[in-house]
Amino acid sequence: MSSAKQDVRAATARVQAPDPAQYRPGRTITEWTPEDPSFWQTTGKKVATRNLWIAVPALLVAFVVWQVWSITATNLKDVGFGFSQSQLFWLTAVPGITGGTARILYTFIGPMIGQRRFTAVSTVILIVPLLWLGFAVQDPTTSYSTLVAIAALCGIGGANFSSSLANIGFFYPKQEKGNATGINGGLGNLGVSVVQLLTPILITTSVLAIGSGQKKADGSEIYLQNAAFVWVPVLIVLAAIAWFGQNDLKVASTPFSQQKIIFKRKHNWLMTWLYVGTFGSFIGFAAALPLLIKTTFPAYSVATYAWMGPALGALARWAGGWIADKFGGARVTILSFVGMGASIIGVITFLPAGSDQGSFYGFFFCFLSAFFFSGIGNGSTFRQIPVIFRGQHLAGLTEGTPEYAKALKQAEIESGAVTGFTAAIAAYGFFFIPAMFANFAVTSAMWGFVAFYASCVVVAWWFYARKGAEAPS
Repeated sequence: MSSAKQDVRAATARVQAPDPAQYRPGRTITEWTPEDPSFWQTTGKKVATRNLWIAVPALLVAFVVWQVWSITATNLKDVGFGFSQSQLFWLTAVPGITGGTARILYTFIGPMIGQRRFTAVSTVILIVPLLWLGFAVQDPTTSYSTLVAIAALCGIGGANFSSSLANIGFFYPKQEKGNATGINGGLGNLGVSVVQLLTPILITTSVLAIGSGQKKADGSEIYLQNAAFVWVPVLIVLAAIAWFGQNDLKVASTPFSQQKIIFKRKHNWLMTWLYVGTFGSFIGFAAALPLLIKTTFPAYSVATYAWMGPALGALARWAGGWIADKFGGARVTILSFVGMGASIIGVITFLPAGSDQGSFYGFFFCFLSAFFFSGIGNGSTFRQIPVIFRGQHLAGLTEGTPEYAKALKQAEIESGAVTGFTAAIAAYGFFFIPAMFANFAVTSAMWGFVAFYASCVVVAWWFYARKGAEAPS
């Protein structure tokens, strides 16, 4: 941008002199121009950072609720619940159905009612399934259908991701969107590893227990209800912080009639395909890995190893957004799919087969690699979306004209809606991957994933990375 244009924008900002009070916590912001360097440095960056760092812990705990069954299910048989291995895999899969479906709704509802209010409400309602879960697991006669219903309600926690990521994108200028959504999504995704790391510790701690413990076959006692009850006060505090500390952006307030246009956009569907490959794999593997370890390599501790993969993937997402900002999202996305495919082939190589007992450490290292590359791809695909839609809408327009401003606003609206929608569909990976392990041989399911990643490489290269691509990103 030329210095003359910067001077004009700065002068315009001084003349308009927006009321500083509107940027205070808890207020609705009516004027927001992050692409203006003067505004961004004096006001925008501080406000955006505050909103981001309130969103992160709220999203992290929402992921805890979404994934709480991935560890809870591994302990049910030990305390007297007589469920089959297939039933346990289904319990870990069910939250993926409701999480993905609710994400579709949250994508469009959040911008309609205001993200500050929506974050607070969507956080506090997660108390309901946690309370029900805490009481239900104390009674081994609780029916399977009841546990399925609780798992379905826990899935709503996964929906917060779509509304949160779409909202945070509005706060940041183009050159920082990848990093911002990488931080929000990556640290939010850490909720998966947090629940898998802390739950085995929490359920053995009698000090935190509300209610009676459950006896295991070896005579020891655990407190499965702790996996749910301990997060209730945390959710209350985070909801209050969001209500009083975040802001609603007027520019992000969009009726469904303006958002639904994305269903006619080809790149909405193409980026959904790619994000299913990255985030769908991340969340599906995170849900299934604890039971995979327990059933395939029973001599190794789920509590010791299961949390590491999701943690690595979540942190890699942050890195993926930053790297994509520097080197281009499409190139990084292709790299992620090549890495994921190679990693899963490695997992297959180290699985037990016939008289071969396999290698747990080879299996686990390759799974860690798959999580790492899925996280990189999560960050890069979300960086691609705003770049693609800006390019599509602003092509041939002159910056500073009314037409340019109108097109830019529409690009932001569609980018936010596409971000939420792709995240919604990808969340079904939480369901499909454990479901595939429940119904097919592990090796067969893994080869299916490799084939899907190959198709993603083709899509990313043809439409976004090759010379002369339709939408370079």
